[in-house]
Amino acid sequence: MLLLAVAVIFPLLSDRYLLSVGISVLLMAALGQSWNLMSGYAGQFSFGHAAFFGVGAYTSSILYVDFGVSPWIGMAAGMAAAALLGVGIGFLSFRYRLRGDFFALVTLAFAEILRVLFNNSEMLKGAGGVLIPYRDVWQEFQFGDDRIFYFILLAMVIGFTALIGVISRRKLGICLVAMKESQSVAQSLGVPVLAYKLTAMAVSGAMAAMAGTFYAQYYGFIDPGVVFAATISVEAIVPCIIGGAGTLGGPLLGALIIVPLQELSNSLFEDVHGLNMVIYGLLIVVFVMFCRDGIYGTAIKRMRGVET
Repeated sequence: MLLLAVAVIFPLLSDRYLLSVGISVLLMAALGQSWNLMSGYAGQFSFGHAAFFGVGAYTSSILYVDFGVSPWIGMAAGMAAAALLGVGIGFLSFRYRLRGDFFALVTLAFAEILRVLFNNSEMLKGAGGVLIPYRDVWQEFQFGDDRIFYFILLAMVIGFTALIGVISRRKLGICLVAMKESQSVAQSLGVPVLAYKLTAMAVSGAMAAMAGTFYAQYYGFIDPGVVFAATISVEAIVPCIIGGAGTLGGPLLGALIIVPLQELSNSLFEDVHGLNMVIYGLLIVVFVMFCRDGIYGTAIKRMRGVET
């Protein structure tokens, strides 16, 4: 509750720069929670979450720019499209029993296929991307005050966290964790493995698409090289690895650490391009080697007296 109170008060006491940092933290946390459901709880490691993020961003943006559909409705359409994409990727992968590294490569391949497709299709706006006209009308998901964007994104993160919390305590969540530990044992106990995996992918994809729509409306411009980039997928993974995958608070804590660290490194080494990816890589290596459960996950295990 204290953290929530701080999050609510933060934009009221922040300048424009700090507010933008807060929005970046929340956006990474939202992405991290979407990845956390599929990979942290269900154990289906995705390295292509940018596919869902980009589909959400492009669906709402094209519907708005070309057809005048409100981005609020476009967001729902993008979530549905990403959920269907997740089911499609999952069905093709699981039908041929692709797991582990092979599944991760399949998700990465789909994200890259979509990037190339959108980059070379004039019907999908091509490499020029989509510029969203600014009108400052709430019905069109546009606001003159960035604090409104902040509170919308905060509500989104709270909603994602609450949803995962509910799922983790229900049959679906318990079965997802059981499948992560041993799919064959779970299947022998009558767990409908394929159906539950596809459900996790659909919900995870819809979450990422929702974050993609927010990104498009907040920044006002998208292109395939940004929303389908591997950087987006990495930014979904890193907060979970650092905070703790398969935990409710892990992605939130990870995002709270990573974004300020990235801002600090950018200010100190502004001439070094791609430094954030170097930092991401080093942090992933360090945490995988020495703190596999992440900061939050390790703390929870120690509080419970479980050896890490």
